[in-house]
Amino acid sequence: MSISWGTQYPKLKTNLRLAINRLKLVEKKKTELAQKSRKEIADFISGHKEDRARIRVEHIIREDYLVEAYELLEMYCDLLLARFGLIQQMKNLDEGIEEAVNSIMWAAPRIATDIAEFKIISDQLTLKYGKPFAEACRSDQLGKVSPKLKAKLSVQAPPKVLVERYMIEIAKSCNVPFTPDVNIMREDEVLAAEAMLIDFQNQGQQGYGWMYPQAAGVQAPPPPHHPGGPGGPGYYSGPPPPPHGGGSGGGGGGGIGVAMPPPDIQYPPGVQPFNYPNLKQVGVSSDPGPVTKVPMNPHPGQPTAPPPV
Repeated sequence: MSISWGTQYPKLKTNLRLAINRLKLVEKKKTELAQKSRKEIADFISGHKEDRARIRVEHIIREDYLVEAYELLEMYCDLLLARFGLIQQMKNLDEGIEEAVNSIMWAAPRIATDIAEFKIISDQLTLKYGKPFAEACRSDQLGKVSPKLKAKLSVQAPPKVLVERYMIEIAKSCNVPFTPDVNIMREDEVLAAEAMLIDFQNQGQQGYGWMYPQAAGVQAPPPPHHPGGPGGPGYYSGPPPPPHGGGSGGGGGGGIGVAMPPPDIQYPPGVQPFNYPNLKQVGVSSDPGPVTKVPMNPHPGQPTAPPPV
């Protein structure tokens, strides 16, 4: 049941704007501190204190994650301001602002120490949509909170591979020699190689690497149907097989690998096969020799003797 009568819309809009400005200031401050920390990490690397440098790198990674999370929340606050009419005029939560409202409500208790305006925003949205909805958002029971925001605000330690990559880039930017951990980088190479493997086992019905997965509900076309069946009308069984013994090949007369003789092309009388003028005709003599004239048959219908050779 909606209890929107208690929502103070001017207060909500004002704090959304204040939250955007506060987020920008905090992002800028954390970015500047991270740049200074990089110089300190480079000093640790040059002093052969890699373990201490890795701990500092984990802190930088967390700060970078936090800055990215603040950028997402800044975008959500800007979205609520742009679509403030959906909050003010509609009793129920509109789909166009569902993810933004859920994400802000979920993140409010986690960043209230840095951005105090989010507590006021969360209270006003609770008055708008009710306490059960607010509690569901804080525990993400509805599943509408941004997965990227949840990952950036996670309390888990960053991967070792990411820490090693940070140290490589920091050492490179500060011109400090650094040798990364061979075991960690080897694991990274193995994971990258496994990600590039072609799935020949067809796991998950996704095709065999070179095949596109078939869309759901789409069936492959059936083979063509011949009404007459084998030997009937409309049936074509393909070209005839070559004669047995017509050539030597690895196919054993099965049609594959069998050497076929060239076709004996018959030309009409008086027509010579085309050839380039500078090439001799193969099998054709350039000297026609004496011409033998055959006399006409005085008795039509009766065979005559062949002319003398």
